Amino acid sequence: MSPRSEAAREVLHVPVPALPLSAGSDLICFPVGRSERGSALWPLLVRAPHAMQFPAELTKGACVTSRPAELRLICIYFFTAHLFQDDRNSSLLNNYVLGAQLDHRPVNNLQKPVNISFWHNRSLEGYTVSCVFWKEGASKSSWGAWSPEGCYTEQPSATQVLCHCNHLTYFAVLMQLSGDPVPAELQVPLEYISLVGCSISIVASLLTMLLYSQSRKQSNSTTRIHMNLNGSVLLLNVTFLLSSQMTLPTMPRPVCKVLAAVLHYALLSSLTWMAIEGFNLYLLLGRVYNTYIRRYLLKLCMLGWGFPALLVLLLLMVKSSVYGPCVTSLSKSQENGTGFQNVSMCWIQSAMVHSILVMGYGGLTSVFNLVVLAWALWILYRLRAQEKALSPWAYRDTATVLGLTVLLGTTWTLAFFSFGVFLLPQLFLFTIFNSLYGFFLFLWFCSQKRYSDAEAKAGMEAVSSSQMTH
Repeated sequence: MSPRSEAAREVLHVPVPALPLSAGSDLICFPVGRSERGSALWPLLVRAPHAMQFPAELTKGACVTSRPAELRLICIYFFTAHLFQDDRNSSLLNNYVLGAQLDHRPVNNLQKPVNISFWHNRSLEGYTVSCVFWKEGASKSSWGAWSPEGCYTEQPSATQVLCHCNHLTYFAVLMQLSGDPVPAELQVPLEYISLVGCSISIVASLLTMLLYSQSRKQSNSTTRIHMNLNGSVLLLNVTFLLSSQMTLPTMPRPVCKVLAAVLHYALLSSLTWMAIEGFNLYLLLGRVYNTYIRRYLLKLCMLGWGFPALLVLLLLMVKSSVYGPCVTSLSKSQENGTGFQNVSMCWIQSAMVHSILVMGYGGLTSVFNLVVLAWALWILYRLRAQEKALSPWAYRDTATVLGLTVLLGTTWTLAFFSFGVFLLPQLFLFTIFNSLYGFFLFLWFCSQKRYSDAEAKAGMEAVSSSQMTH
């Protein structure tokens, strides 16, 4: 059954002159709908005040002809979303669906967007709203799916959602349950901290690789593990900055999908290399005999780089729609209540995938590394308890504990405290520590390099002094 048979529609006949519209005005359509309980038509401006504003760019195709033309602009309003059910059983704002069509021709990639206003009288507290359109053929089990491609969401007031889309089709406002909303006033400082911190980490990661290339002990497997972790963190910082700073309304959908997949891969790879650091630390401190593992570093690289790539490729093959524009809701205080401001980035759209392959994966890594860290500190305490003079080692032990804490990525456990009174402190601490993670790895590498150089120098001096005595 065609969805158009279930809705009333208003046909606007727009006469187009033969001359080009150099200063043409925009077109505004107030759709006419059908009552759910009766067959009488009534203007939506009174009962359901929604409106669509179309740019004069729509008439460009008719202006190039020598004879006057007439365009037929069809505005459609749906009262129910039963004909637009997708695989996720998505919830729409008041089940409102607005559609527009121009002479049965496809209209895409408009330079000036179509503005669709949805007014409502319900509370959006606890929800993230995003403007979407119905994409036919986007799902295997149903005849379409909701997609935010080419649409940008605004909330000018607590009772209005404004959609800016660069094409004509069926539009709606998608509602998704969200956690505690972050105040919109914190968006700028958090973005500034992320930008500065990630930029510093990128420079520090490059310096670390430069120092490593000039190091004499490049055959040390532990140092090479550090470098692989450093490389994954460098990739994570670069893709995060690209994903969060690029403007989504003008970004092609495939580019955003690829960027989101690369960002997810970089995160999984970083978490995997953090777990590998914990495993390597366990081997260094816990083994009594020298344990030889054939092609140890090669196997670790297959795990650290190959396993995350396998997970991401499987997701892309099974359901590539999990990647794309992801909307985050920020609360904004207004005179008539609390409104919401949406921020978009290229990330994971599926809540289940995010729960399993982001929070779950990171949680397992954090638990494993916390156990290894606690065990390493216990061994360090036992070794120092056997020493009579403990004070000379206090400074170095403190630096070692801080270094291991950073190296094992235990600061990522802050992600699990994003609720209630912990929300705002966690946001700032998580953003500061993890955006500077590459810089902390640089400091750890420099301290380890300095310590190994000092040991090598002391060994050479001991050898030379023994030779002089003989």
